[in-house]
Amino acid sequence: MAPLPLRDETLLFEPAIAGDDALTVVFAFPNSYSVGITSLGYQVVWATLAGRADLSVSRLFTDGHEPLPAAPAVLGFSISWELDYGNLLALLEQLDIPLMARDRTDDHPLVFGGGPVLTANPEPFADFFDVVLLGDGETLLNDFFDALVELKTASRAETLRHLAAVPGIYVPSLYAVTYDGPGGPVGAIAPVDAEIPATVQKQTYRGNVLSASTVVTPHAAWENIFMVEVVRSCPEMCRFCLASYLTLPFRTASLESSLIPAIEQGLAVTNRLGLLGASVTQHPEFETLLDYLNKPQFDDVRLSLASVRTNTVTPQLAETLTRHDTRSITIAIESGSERMRRIVNKKLETDDIERAALNAEAGGLSAMKLYGMAGLPGETMDDLEQTAALMLRLKKAAPGLHLTLGCSTFVPKAHTPFQWCGVDKAAEKRLKYLQKHLRPKGIDFRPESYNWSVIQALISRGDRRLAPVLERVRQYGDSLGSYRRAFKDFQGQVPPLEYYVHDDWTLDQPLPWDHLLGPLPKATLQKHFDSAVIAQLG
Repeated sequence: MAPLPLRDETLLFEPAIAGDDALTVVFAFPNSYSVGITSLGYQVVWATLAGRADLSVSRLFTDGHEPLPAAPAVLGFSISWELDYGNLLALLEQLDIPLMARDRTDDHPLVFGGGPVLTANPEPFADFFDVVLLGDGETLLNDFFDALVELKTASRAETLRHLAAVPGIYVPSLYAVTYDGPGGPVGAIAPVDAEIPATVQKQTYRGNVLSASTVVTPHAAWENIFMVEVVRSCPEMCRFCLASYLTLPFRTASLESSLIPAIEQGLAVTNRLGLLGASVTQHPEFETLLDYLNKPQFDDVRLSLASVRTNTVTPQLAETLTRHDTRSITIAIESGSERMRRIVNKKLETDDIERAALNAEAGGLSAMKLYGMAGLPGETMDDLEQTAALMLRLKKAAPGLHLTLGCSTFVPKAHTPFQWCGVDKAAEKRLKYLQKHLRPKGIDFRPESYNWSVIQALISRGDRRLAPVLERVRQYGDSLGSYRRAFKDFQGQVPPLEYYVHDDWTLDQPLPWDHLLGPLPKATLQKHFDSAVIAQLG
C-alpha cells in the first residue's frame, strides 16, 4: 500500500510529540485518501487525536497509509457512507484482525467506529466493532481516549465494561438481542447484566465554535479546499431527513469567535472556501458573513456553498457567488407538489421555488441544481407529474439557467418520523417517468440508482442478523443481485430482503436501535409521523 502524499499537506494545527509510553492508534477511513481527507469529520477527529501527547496516531486509507505500528492498541474507523463497510472488512483482513469482535483477544487492537452511519444505526455492523461512538466528537472523543489511556493495562473484557459506563459509548457485545422468530422483528434488546446501562444516549455538542478544516491538500476530492461548518443540523425538520433529526438541536457558529477566525486562518493558505451545513443560509448572521467575504482582499476567493434553503436565494447571495467564481446554486425541493411538501413538512411554496430561480438568474448565476425524491410516503403519480411540470415552469421563467434535477428514491432512516415506512417499489418507474419527460425538454435529469437505494434502506433499517449476510455479499460482488443471492443463502435464518427494505413497520414494534437514544424520544417521532398522515388525508 502506497504512502500518503504528506509533503503536499498544509496542516492548520500543531501535532503533539507523542510520549514514549503513548497509546498507539491507527485511525482509518475505509475509502481512498482523496475521499477521506475531504471528510471534515475525519480531519477534525484526526487532528484531535494527533494533538494529544499520550497518543501516537497513524492514518490509514484504502490506497495508502502512514507508518503503522506493529501492534496498535486501538484501531478506529470513520464511516460516512454505508457501502464502505466492504472496505472496512478488507482493511481488517489486511491488518490480520478477525472480522468479528467476538473472535478478538487481548492480542488484537480494540476496534472502534464513529461517524454519521454508525450514529444513525450501528446494528448491521455491530458484530464488527468492539466499540461504537454515538454522536458529536467534541466531548466524546476525549472522554473515550482518556478512559483508554487510564485502562492501558486492563484486559479487553475489563476495558469494554468500563467503557460502557461512559456516556455515548456503545459496546454492542454487552447487549443481547432477541427476535420474534428468525424471520420476525426484534423482540427485545437488553444489557447482559444490571451493571450495564439499559440505553446509550447520543452525545450532542452544544457550543458555538463549530468545525473547520485541519488540513488543506491538492489531493483532496475538492482540491485545496478549506471547509468551515457554518451551522449544524437544520431547523426545518423534513420528516425523512436524517441530517436534521439525528443532529438536533440546530446550532450556529459564532461569527466572531468561530467563523471569521477560521476563515482567516484557512484563506491564509488557500483561496478556495467551502461553507458547510444542512441549511447554511439560515445562519442568523449570514448576510453579515456575505458582506465580510465581499471585502476586496477576498476578491480571488472561490466560494462553494452546500445546499441552501430555497427562500433564502436572494439577488445578494447570487451576486456574491458569481463574484467568487461560483456558477451554480443547489436547493432541495423534494417534490413539485405542494401536497407532498406538506406531508414531508417542507415549508415551501411553489412561488418560492420560482423566485429562487429568478433571483439566481438575476444575480448572474448560470445554473441551478434542484434535489427531489420519488417514492415519498403518500406520493401519487399526480404528485410526480407536478414535479415534472414545475421543472418546465422554471425553464420558462428563467431561460438563462441550466437546470438540473437530481432525484433519489425515498429511503427510511432511523430516528426520523418516516423510519417506519418502506421503500416504494413504484419509485423505479417514477424515476424513469421523470427522465422521459424532462431530458427531451433540455433539463438535465440525474437520478440516483434505485438499486443502491434498496441497499441503503437495507442497511439503514438493518439489525444484527445482517452481519453474516454482509460478509457473504463481499464474496459475490457489489450488486443488488449479490445481496439477493446472500439472502437466499441465509433463508430461514434472517428475514427476507423485503422485510428490511419494502415493508411498512408497525408503530408499536421494537426497532433495532431502540436502545440507542437520539435527540427526540420515539413517542415524539410517532407524533410527527401522525402529523404526516393527517397532512396526507387532508
